[in-house]
Amino acid sequence: MKKVIVISTSLRGGSNSDMLADRFTEGARAAGNDVEKISLVGKNIQFCKGCLGCQKLGRCVIKDDVNDIMAKVLKADVICWATPIYYYEMSGQMKTLIDRMNAMYPQDYQFRDVYLLTTAAENEEQTPKRGLMGWIECFPKSRLAGTLFCGDVNDAREIEGNPKLDEAFELGKKV
Repeated sequence: MKKVIVISTSLRGGSNSDMLADRFTEGARAAGNDVEKISLVGKNIQFCKGCLGCQKLGRCVIKDDVNDIMAKVLKADVICWATPIYYYEMSGQMKTLIDRMNAMYPQDYQFRDVYLLTTAAENEEQTPKRGLMGWIECFPKSRLAGTLFCGDVNDAREIEGNPKLDEAFELGKKV
């Protein structure tokens, strides 16, 4: 059994990427894993100030929800990011969270496999792999283990009935 953290970065509850996150979560649970989904809806996540205090303290100096999320990520075996694509890149809130996880770099971390689930209005598979790969490269024992892109979904809940939901479930089962 693995400890899996699924981070749904859309700020719109029940969004298309959130629905992919839910199906991945269901698949990972069906495979017998311990899964926690973290939604950024309602979370207080401020911008990084670049002070590098986190490198000395092992946590961010800003008192918001990031340190709690980071503690869970450090102890997980698998991390799954789910994000809508805005202008061919990850959501700003996902990027802000990644920036704020700077305190993790010198720490021991447990995760090895990282997954990426994305949705976009366009059907061009331009996932934000480059941005996420930069984060993964900071953790040399980890790797991008799988991705899933669902295009042509723009409005809320357009993904309902889409076969990509089943693919997200199956990807979760492979964890």
